[in-house]
Amino acid sequence: MPSVAPPLPGYLSLHLVTLAHAGLALWVTAHALLTKRDVRAAIAWIGLAWLSPFIGPALYFLFGINRVTRRAARLAPGVARHERFATAPASLPPLPEHIAAIARVGERMTGRHLAAGNAVALYRDGDEAYPAMLAAIAGARRSIALASYIFRDDLVGGAFIRALGDAHARGVEIRVLVDGVGSGYLVSSAARALRRQGIAVARFMHHWAPWRMPFLNMRNHKKLLIVDGAVGFTGGLNLGAENVLRLRPSHPVEDVQFRVEGPVVALLMLSFDEDWDFTTGEALDGPAWWPPLAAAGPVCARGLSSGPDEDLGKLASLLATAAGAAKRRLRIVTPYFLPDQTLMSAIALAALRGVAVEIVLPERSNHVLLDWATRAHLGFFAGPGMTVHLTGAPFDHSKLTTVDGAWCALGSANWDVRSLRLNFEFMLECYDPGMTDEIDGLIDAKIARARRLAPAELAARPLPARLRDAAARLLLPYL
Repeated sequence: MPSVAPPLPGYLSLHLVTLAHAGLALWVTAHALLTKRDVRAAIAWIGLAWLSPFIGPALYFLFGINRVTRRAARLAPGVARHERFATAPASLPPLPEHIAAIARVGERMTGRHLAAGNAVALYRDGDEAYPAMLAAIAGARRSIALASYIFRDDLVGGAFIRALGDAHARGVEIRVLVDGVGSGYLVSSAARALRRQGIAVARFMHHWAPWRMPFLNMRNHKKLLIVDGAVGFTGGLNLGAENVLRLRPSHPVEDVQFRVEGPVVALLMLSFDEDWDFTTGEALDGPAWWPPLAAAGPVCARGLSSGPDEDLGKLASLLATAAGAAKRRLRIVTPYFLPDQTLMSAIALAALRGVAVEIVLPERSNHVLLDWATRAHLGFFAGPGMTVHLTGAPFDHSKLTTVDGAWCALGSANWDVRSLRLNFEFMLECYDPGMTDEIDGLIDAKIARARRLAPAELAARPLPARLRDAAARLLLPYL
């Protein structure tokens, strides 16, 4: 009996699908091998590409490729044009040797000396910070640069929109940069309102085509306001009514913001200028943006930009250095605590050396998946010498770190992989006992109203909850 050949079209289709799957998986394999620094990440992406036909390569295309690095490399010759404003050596007061070690690492990583002669003032929540920021905008004479991850067109955002409109009408040069996701991907009402007033506004990394905008995993998380190139504000405070506690919003957010004056303001301006040029191709130049900056206070400080470009890993390295240098006390306040293995080891080793490690987290954040992953992370992490304090409502969005009462870091970055590897962030490190003491006092107040997390509490969770939390932790690189 003659053999029957398989239907030719179906046979060919199966082979074409198989070849397409193999081709895409090979492409992911080659790309991951050549570009991924983290061996575990490379293995995970390669496995996903081979075991999940078409879906794995599609996810890698959307989430796994750092398009920012290539783009930043093309822009690199231009973004360093103002380095001369920030790198002149200054006469600094003596620092304890272990604190000076942090300063040396920061200088080698950034190529920037510490700037002496700065004044840094702390504002609690939008109740204190927004009036000061609006007053600075109202007093602007030449320029305003504003960057915010979230810029809502609500009661608070509307006040900023009106203040910026008034400044524009006075002839002040204004540039506003909002994130392409945080301030609304489909529609940014604040950006529209600003444009209607003739204000130059841009949306960071915003594009309708996914291959042109890696919007799913890379965001500009900075909060910067620089007025006349001489007065700066930075911290974790977004622009929205939820940050004004006296208004009793339905989902209140507690946060801190800092007013900065002195030579280090040039680094706030440099960070904004790099991102504005990155987004629009316009370089901000001239005395309106870059005036001479005189000493304004006693604080030695340095600004540090971090992002998935040429600054990749710098902030994480500085925080690991600070944890490794601590001799007596390391304190961390963060809304999301999902550090990678390197930072976890640095903190754990500090505790084993006898350093008192205090970590202050919200009992519940504004992202339930992050809460689940954090509980699993803490279960692998808790040990002798470490205490975790959980604060109740309102949700605490502050980002603060101190070491031995002599060094502190403040700004927009959380202690998680997203902030330290994927987001564009700005942090200010201060070498000043007075400034650090003020922040330690704020941390003391947070701990006083918090409860201590007992390690046994994590182990006592029901098995379904532990499995759920551990599964959420697998998404750590992209949470």
